[in-house]
Amino acid sequence: MAGIRRRARVVALQALYEVDCGHHDPEATLTRLLAESTLPEEGREFAGELVRGVAGHRDEIDGIIAQTAPLWPLDQIAVVDRNVLRLAIFEILLNNKVPLRAAINEAVELAKLFGSESSPRFINGVLGTVSTQVAQEPT
Repeated sequence: MAGIRRRARVVALQALYEVDCGHHDPEATLTRLLAESTLPEEGREFAGELVRGVAGHRDEIDGIIAQTAPLWPLDQIAVVDRNVLRLAIFEILLNNKVPLRAAINEAVELAKLFGSESSPRFINGVLGTVSTQVAQEPT
């Protein structure tokens, strides 16, 4: 069985997907999905942290996606891919609680599970660019 954090990321991705497609309230969507899940409290808290973090920084995150994938307008990126990127960029740049490689690997795994055949490569490429930019930033 997948780890608690991966399962929490799946719930967070489902919530973000629904919010993106249906323009639903993030908190209400998360509450409903968590009520349907078997996540322990630690996973529920992590999923909430991810959804609230992405929702609260969505414009900033979308700007980063636009900069790192300039050939792909945001509205032309598949909804699953767009939200996997949002999750990972939040974890990499804003949350800083997961090592960079772990955040990228988790995003690629989500892309394999829910995206198209080309999603993992696309996600890895965009996040590779993000990680290169992070490495070049002065500390």
